[in-house]
Amino acid sequence: MKKTIFAFNFILALSLCAGAQTKSNYKVSGKFSLEGDGGWDYITADDSTGRLFVSHGTIVQVVDAKSGKTIATIPDLKGVHGIALAPEFNKGFITNGKDSTVTVFDLKTYATLAKVKVTGANPDAILYDPFSKKLFIYNGRTSNATVMDAGSNKVVETIPLDGKPEFSVSDGKGKVYVNIEDKSEISMINSTTLKVEQTWSIKPGEEPSGLALDNTTHRLFSVTDKLMVILDAQTGKVVTTLPIGERVDGVAFDPGVKRAYSSNGDGTMTVVQEGDANSFKVMENVVTQKGARTICVDKKTHHLYLPTAEFGETPAKTNDNPHPRPSVKPNSFVVLDIEPVKQ
Repeated sequence: MKKTIFAFNFILALSLCAGAQTKSNYKVSGKFSLEGDGGWDYITADDSTGRLFVSHGTIVQVVDAKSGKTIATIPDLKGVHGIALAPEFNKGFITNGKDSTVTVFDLKTYATLAKVKVTGANPDAILYDPFSKKLFIYNGRTSNATVMDAGSNKVVETIPLDGKPEFSVSDGKGKVYVNIEDKSEISMINSTTLKVEQTWSIKPGEEPSGLALDNTTHRLFSVTDKLMVILDAQTGKVVTTLPIGERVDGVAFDPGVKRAYSSNGDGTMTVVQEGDANSFKVMENVVTQKGARTICVDKKTHHLYLPTAEFGETPAKTNDNPHPRPSVKPNSFVVLDIEPVKQ
């Protein structure tokens, strides 16, 4: 009988340990329902105000991150992609891929201030660099970057790039990094001279999309399908690679907890813990929702936000549309609010 009780207790202990190991450090604490059935791309957090800027079809919705309520809508956008904020100028900037412009808006009233034509086609990602006070606008169809002065809204330069640019980050000290998707590279731009100074391969990663930076350890996090590539931002050397989910588009880094997060369109969010400059591990893959492929983090609250929707059937392939996307179910667009769980 004692042996039986001992065996039972041993098995129970193993079960409890296994349960503890699988307990997530994160939970979806809310879903903010937003009006509209259009597509979406980037999402940007303003840590100073607790507001989210959500690209959505022909508009950007400004959302209070605590209540989930839409407090403003910036309309009349043509193929909206990226949003960059320049608080010192009280301005925000939105890329319009379909008419190759940037919409400039007031950060307090959300009124449109100007619409600026870029020097390329299909502007996608956009970055405000506080060091140079300039906007870097990445034109996917013409493989170049339009540089715009944030104060005057004037275009000051066009930077040729090695291929199709994707997401970009700044170190705040004169260096700007951008993924080159079709060449599987990262280019480093000097934000003073406005010249590409270095271009590095991210192999074995291919076709990178999202990019994040730990400015303390000088580590870049470039995400590709099923793989996160971590590089030294000073030398371009690949430090390590880690497995992530499928159909990734975005990545964010939270310096307060030293974690990188990849948003995977397969319905997971991969959490990578940084131990030091050369030590990284996958903590877990948090269940999110299918299609949640872009991400931002509020560095004050440590909450993460991922937009997505529910999907219907995928249309049949045609010559005009060889890669059809599934339809979006009406009134299903949401922003997921993911928060750390106190252990």
